[in-house]
Amino acid sequence: MCPVGWSGDPFGAGIQAFIWGPKIKMQSLQRYLQKRGVLIPSGIFLSSALAADEPRSKGADLIRFERETCGNLGAALRREWLKTNGLGGFGSSTIINLNTRRYHGLLVAATKPPLGRVVLLSKLEETLFMHGQSFGLSANRYPGVVHPQGFRYLKQFSLDPFPVFTYEVEGIEIEKSVFMIHEENSTVVHYELRSSNHSGSFKDLRLDIRPLIAFRDYHSITHENSAINPALEEHPGLAAIAPYQDLPALYTAHNAAELLITGEWYRNFEYDAERERGLDFSEDLFNPFALRFDLRVGRPATIIASTEQRDVTQAADYRRARITRHRRAVLSAPVRDWFGESLAAASEDYIVSRGDQKTVIAGYHWFGDWGRDTMIALPGLTLPTGKYDLARSILRTFAKHVDQGMLPNRFPDSGEPAEYNTVDATLWFFEAARAFLSYTHDLDFVSKELYPVFADIIAWHVRGTRYGIKVEPSGLLTSGEPGVQLTWMDAKAGDCVVTPRGGKPVEIQALWYNALRIMEDLAGMVGDEAGEKRYHNMAAVASVSFNRLFWNENTGCLYDVVNGGAPVDSIRPNQVFAVSLPHSMLSIERAKRVVETVQEQLLTPYGLRSLASTDPQYRGHYTGGPAERDGAYHQGTVWPWLLGSFITAYIKVNGGSEVSRAKAEGWVSALQSHLTDAGLGHISEIFDGDPPHRPRGCIAQAWSVAEILRAYVEDVKGIHPAAQPESQPRQTGLK
Repeated sequence: MCPVGWSGDPFGAGIQAFIWGPKIKMQSLQRYLQKRGVLIPSGIFLSSALAADEPRSKGADLIRFERETCGNLGAALRREWLKTNGLGGFGSSTIINLNTRRYHGLLVAATKPPLGRVVLLSKLEETLFMHGQSFGLSANRYPGVVHPQGFRYLKQFSLDPFPVFTYEVEGIEIEKSVFMIHEENSTVVHYELRSSNHSGSFKDLRLDIRPLIAFRDYHSITHENSAINPALEEHPGLAAIAPYQDLPALYTAHNAAELLITGEWYRNFEYDAERERGLDFSEDLFNPFALRFDLRVGRPATIIASTEQRDVTQAADYRRARITRHRRAVLSAPVRDWFGESLAAASEDYIVSRGDQKTVIAGYHWFGDWGRDTMIALPGLTLPTGKYDLARSILRTFAKHVDQGMLPNRFPDSGEPAEYNTVDATLWFFEAARAFLSYTHDLDFVSKELYPVFADIIAWHVRGTRYGIKVEPSGLLTSGEPGVQLTWMDAKAGDCVVTPRGGKPVEIQALWYNALRIMEDLAGMVGDEAGEKRYHNMAAVASVSFNRLFWNENTGCLYDVVNGGAPVDSIRPNQVFAVSLPHSMLSIERAKRVVETVQEQLLTPYGLRSLASTDPQYRGHYTGGPAERDGAYHQGTVWPWLLGSFITAYIKVNGGSEVSRAKAEGWVSALQSHLTDAGLGHISEIFDGDPPHRPRGCIAQAWSVAEILRAYVEDVKGIHPAAQPESQPRQTGLK
């Protein structure tokens, strides 16, 4: 095993990201990326964790950036860290702790898990005092200036497994680490003097920390106001403030030598990312007090910001627990290389609590738990890594919320009733259950808790449910009402649905057929002979109609929507599901042609375009204000999660050959380097359709991580669940 360095630096700064791996694979990866026009930054070392038979060592999954990157604003601000708490809350910022989003903060608490998220503690203003001088370690964007410029002292940033910042000032090294306590709205910030040749000679060596609080919904912005209650409640080692009614108090446990009441507003913070998104980008933050730590005494400075009263002396225990949890997540990876282990660790961040069960956060920073995203992400997030109890809990959560044969589209942030405006989330529910059963063979759970729900869902779809969702005499599923977006291409600009897709969208038919075949198999397993025959006949009728109506001989692929008029012949990725799902209606010849067309028209290094670049409606960049971005969201923007199904389809039509698997491994290579960009250790929601395919949208998306992990494990590496000894579901496949 050896580190391998690559040249080329599209980000304008040297990076040091250390990941350990076999040299031959790294060289192959380099050649592949160069052919695709993807450059790896200079100074980046991709070295994979360790050989499969070697024990893990601390730091093996380290992402690290040195002074050259940390001191370059452009390079530093595009890289963001994220730590979560298993409740829907999180802490996040850039690698230099200059907040560029309204969503950045050290403590974004989920007050009604997994939602009700509020930014309590935005950041800490840190100033080091020694030999009569002050050195600001933090960084903020104000109108026309960045002040202070603590990134000038930032020697190193690492993610190992949580953010660690190493500052060097006049021969003094201070290490700062940030992590969250699992299943608590609590963030621990720890400072430690790491090296100093002459600290004992200083008359004055102290660290002053000023918490800056926002206390607002995470979609909003705070401005200076007279409604704030600045009263501070003090106890030894603990300070509490409750500035507004109906919001939780913030408790700050600390081991400071002194606390000083301040009560000051810091005005006009500017958030670059919000400005770029055409949204309000200026905020005021309140500083209730300052903490003073004497670094000469040789003990660490520690703060625990929490919605609960905490004891700062327990910080070391919390830290050990967090490291242990992370190591368990890494070890759950079935593929013992850096990429597989990194995705396995990232998968933990999306699984959160909803009541006494579990659900999935669709993406950070601003999504909640969505039915569609949850069902698509569930297999990859939970099954290859053996988290079967979590998968069972998530399926149970959503089964309880099925209404009129529909799965919820989303649970609103503010606590209103669930929204049921989706046609595909319900159908992905069947596929998630099938995948669960293939891994666990837990027919008892599926038959008792899911099969009756599934049977009711099919019945509702036959007789008709919300938004015109109903089975036609053709056996296919139609849906849609004016002004309502029901498929995953759900962008809406004002009152305008950008991609309405009313009628019979291609992926809905693929999912419907797959669901019917799954029900046929389940009915056979549970002894429902009448149901087995009924679902078989329904699927057969749908298959004949689909092949008659959806095949476009002129383009050698499938129409995107059939709606009674002229079929929509836009080249979109939705057709790939008609190949990738376990039960397909296509012949092998047609399936191959679909895959070839998608590969030629839509494949990029980071996923599939949502629309062919030759289409007049194509938009190559996801930029501008809300209307401009919504207009581009599904009109050419690249989606990494689609790459998972494409890889499955490609390997499937090529018979699972070694050549096809090797080619597919190349297709995920660019995403390996992406883990050191944007949301560190995660995969972004979307990318620009045009090169160089800049990451956009959420910095960490559940189905992006999940689908790439699933395809990497099952398809690229060929690691499949063990066959069920009895009553194995029939895999229809390609006919």
